[in-house]
Amino acid sequence: MDSSTFEETAIAVFNHQYQSNVVYKRYVDSLGRDFSKVQRLHQIPFMPISFFKHFEIKTGEWEKETVFESSGTTGTVSSKHHIRDEAYYLEGCMATFEEEYGSISQYQVLALLPSYLERGNSGLISMVNSFIHEARPGSGFYLNELDELYQHLNKAKREGIPTILWGVTFALLDFAEVFQMDFPDLIVMETGGMKGRRKEMIRADIHHTLHQAFGVSRIHSEYGMTELFSQAYSKGEGIYRPSRLMQVVPRDLNDPFDYPFKGRRGGLNIIDLANYDSCSFIETQDMGIVYEDDSFEVLGRIDNSEMRGCNLMIS
Repeated sequence: MDSSTFEETAIAVFNHQYQSNVVYKRYVDSLGRDFSKVQRLHQIPFMPISFFKHFEIKTGEWEKETVFESSGTTGTVSSKHHIRDEAYYLEGCMATFEEEYGSISQYQVLALLPSYLERGNSGLISMVNSFIHEARPGSGFYLNELDELYQHLNKAKREGIPTILWGVTFALLDFAEVFQMDFPDLIVMETGGMKGRRKEMIRADIHHTLHQAFGVSRIHSEYGMTELFSQAYSKGEGIYRPSRLMQVVPRDLNDPFDYPFKGRRGGLNIIDLANYDSCSFIETQDMGIVYEDDSFEVLGRIDNSEMRGCNLMIS
């Protein structure tokens, strides 16, 4: 949709969620502003993402079908996203992927996502599992069977099978420490980060290691999270393009209510119109840059940001 239609739809969604989402309404009211006359996108308040750890975020009255839970790291509280209709989520995931990459049926999908498989109740596992079911024969998950994965990738290369390797970052790096191959047509889809399993690294170093290990010219990435229904994809250099129902709005790191903030380093707020049944206006803990064409780059995490919104609610 074009920018004016997106803005008009977002304002309508805001009015609905303000009236029908108890937690979001309490947060908006706690800001002490009159939001009854919201007319522009930049006037809409964004709810801190940490609320998914502490509250049940639902717009309207409905029974959950399932709950997506974040993988997190040891000792942290997990986010929980109550899901009204998992099929709706999966339809959106498929539409977003195929808009960028074409029909999933042309690919063999291999998934190296150990932390997500171990935890269960993952939106990412649900999405990739649906892709595997629609993909070419031979698609499937790998937990820690790196040698089997290596053999499978070599077979796909020999047979000329278009293949996507979907992997959490730390597991791809584990693979890269043991194996090297030359598979230039492979799509390596990095997602999810280190999950406390490895020391954090800058993107350039991660991608350099993966370039060498798989013999590919570029590393693709998927940006998504438990708290969102929509995804964004990067086909190289860490520059993401959001789905048609998603818009990233940058904010000033020193003033979370100062946005838009394009072309400069800032916090990333996300409008996800697909989050109609929970909350479409999310203030993430990611730091990055949003460019004039609405593409964006993720530069890392913002420290000590989790409790700002909750403290405001309590006070």
